[in-house]
Amino acid sequence: MLRMDNRHRNSANLYQGAKDIAREMNQVSDDYRYQDGNYDPYAPTDGYYHDGNEPAQEEDAQSDATEGHDEDDEVYDGEYQGIPHPDDMKSKQKKKAPAMVDEFRDKAELIAERMEDEEQLAHQYENIIEECGHGRFQWTLFFVLGLALMADGVEVFVVGFVLPSAEKDMCLSSSNKGMLGLIVYLGMMVGAVFWGGLADKLGRKKCLIISLTINAAFAFLSSFVQGYGFFLFCRLISGLGIGGSLPIVFAYFSEFLSREKRGEHLSWLCMFWMIGGIYASAMAWSIIPHYGWGFSMGTKYHFHSWRVFVVVCALPCIASLVALKFMPESPRFLLEIGKHDEAWMILKQVHDTNMRAKGEPERVFTVANIKTPKQVDEFIEIQSSTGTWYQRWLVRFTTTFRQVWDNLLYCLTAQYRMNTLILALVWFAMAFSYYGLTVWFPDMIRYLQNEEYETRVKIFNRERIEHFTFNFTLENQIHRNGEYVNDKFEKMKFKYVTFEDMLFEECYFEDVTSSETFFKNCTIISSVFYNTDLYEHKFIECRVINTTFLVQKEGCHLDFEQENDFLIYLVSFLGSLSVLPGNIISALLMDKIGRIKMIGGSMLISAVCCFFLFFGDSESAMIGLQCLFCGASIAAWNALDVITVELYPTSKRSTAFGILNGLCKFGAILGNSIFASFVGITKVVPILLASSALVAGGLLALRLPETREQVLM
Repeated sequence: MLRMDNRHRNSANLYQGAKDIAREMNQVSDDYRYQDGNYDPYAPTDGYYHDGNEPAQEEDAQSDATEGHDEDDEVYDGEYQGIPHPDDMKSKQKKKAPAMVDEFRDKAELIAERMEDEEQLAHQYENIIEECGHGRFQWTLFFVLGLALMADGVEVFVVGFVLPSAEKDMCLSSSNKGMLGLIVYLGMMVGAVFWGGLADKLGRKKCLIISLTINAAFAFLSSFVQGYGFFLFCRLISGLGIGGSLPIVFAYFSEFLSREKRGEHLSWLCMFWMIGGIYASAMAWSIIPHYGWGFSMGTKYHFHSWRVFVVVCALPCIASLVALKFMPESPRFLLEIGKHDEAWMILKQVHDTNMRAKGEPERVFTVANIKTPKQVDEFIEIQSSTGTWYQRWLVRFTTTFRQVWDNLLYCLTAQYRMNTLILALVWFAMAFSYYGLTVWFPDMIRYLQNEEYETRVKIFNRERIEHFTFNFTLENQIHRNGEYVNDKFEKMKFKYVTFEDMLFEECYFEDVTSSETFFKNCTIISSVFYNTDLYEHKFIECRVINTTFLVQKEGCHLDFEQENDFLIYLVSFLGSLSVLPGNIISALLMDKIGRIKMIGGSMLISAVCCFFLFFGDSESAMIGLQCLFCGASIAAWNALDVITVELYPTSKRSTAFGILNGLCKFGAILGNSIFASFVGITKVVPILLASSALVAGGLLALRLPETREQVLM
């Protein structure tokens, strides 16, 4: 009985000791936070941040705050020496406690404290970024991340440019080509959600490097594989990798920008997507037509010029990957996960780099301490550092997956549900109409070309040709009810030639290639076909008498559509270049008229542009209307990128961007599939679908909150 009483008294003393220590910690924190006599939770004068306008520090404090700086503002090796961090003071007090105080606190209370800390950090961080200035560091990061965004733009165009050549090498049917065109978007859709979620837990820089590495590796590998299945797999994984670039790049760069610079410079960053399209178009035009730029190994392995183009398209990704090695992690992310000292050192690096570039190396980084939010899941670090390697990795994997999943669900909580829903609809409407029309434009131009080509067909009736040698190309012709007697067809091509009710007697065909050529209801007597690609399926209801087929050409037995490669490259080049004026206008006006008006206005103007498509009855008209539509819609894309970054807190920013960008790619897949199915049938349905989606999305966007005066939470 006495032992139980002692145990009870010890437990009571332990609990009372924890309460006393908590009271002392709060007193220490209060003394530190209120030492200047006034406290404002939204101002930077909360005891953690000091700018140059405050009264001079005491001599000892000045020495501590500026230790590590000499007359030339050079940093000595070693850790910085500043005012002790409040969390460090708390941790020293906690070491004396027989039990952790947080064990007696509810998790909801800890989360509420963290949210309060995040709000204080947001305002303090804004002041710190303003003190660091905007200069050489941001511009360096701008070009490094721009290369990653450029790689995303290139990825969208690669498959479309290589298909006309790859379909011949891989013998691709129409369904195979359609799947290859959509598989990249599928990979990018999954990659956006996956890497966006991981970037909020593992870091922006780390996830961006991994995703770009995957993209570069599989894009490079896809240029060497010969089979369709393996090529399809490589492009899928390549898309999965590059899918993370958009969510991470915008979240990463925004966290180095002040409120006044954010909208403008994020819009300038969007220009690299346009540069990616221009780069891909220029490289395709300069490389792919040179079919001899490659090599062959026997009869099975061929490395033609389009494969060289695929390798060249991986260069922006590789360049960005190398440059990222020299860039720091986002300090805002590091503060969110409690890594105060690392964040401080990076912010000091930003400050010193910019000050040296401005010719003011003597200016000292005056920030001593930065608020760090309460870490709710600290126990995870303990669990992931104990046990066997298998147990440690299992804990880390399951914990990270749970955290990413919680972040995904967080975007649908009451606080963000309406904004997320509206943004999702606007992103989807924009992608459905934009990507659907950008595929529809080239298909319509090709359809108009075919119509014009068919009007120039030459028809020959009842002709009789004897003892003649054909050694030139026959193209776009129809021969009916004629006779060919003792004629030779040697080293020639048939292109879009149809023979109907013809007689071929004692004719000789050698080294003949054909495209869209058919023999219908013909009679072939005592003839020889040697080394041709006139396969059995090209003879429709024909009578073949005493005729020999010797050594037919190897390779694909499919016919391919006539492609005007130069026109495809030109259309893509002009479409990419046409967004330049829209990019410039949106960058200059983003912070003046606001994100919401920019989205709504751009989408409504784009909807009006769609109605002009009813008058597109020629190739030149379609090209001009495509340029008009792309130029009008780019401002909405830029504003969507900016407002998506600003509406969500740092711990959920890239996750939300990844979800919305993944939905965007899903809209692109639907748009591509639906719009392409109406080519040659009607223009009314695609135009009405695109314009309706744009009008609905533009009106919905007006219900979003304006964020241009808002600090990054």
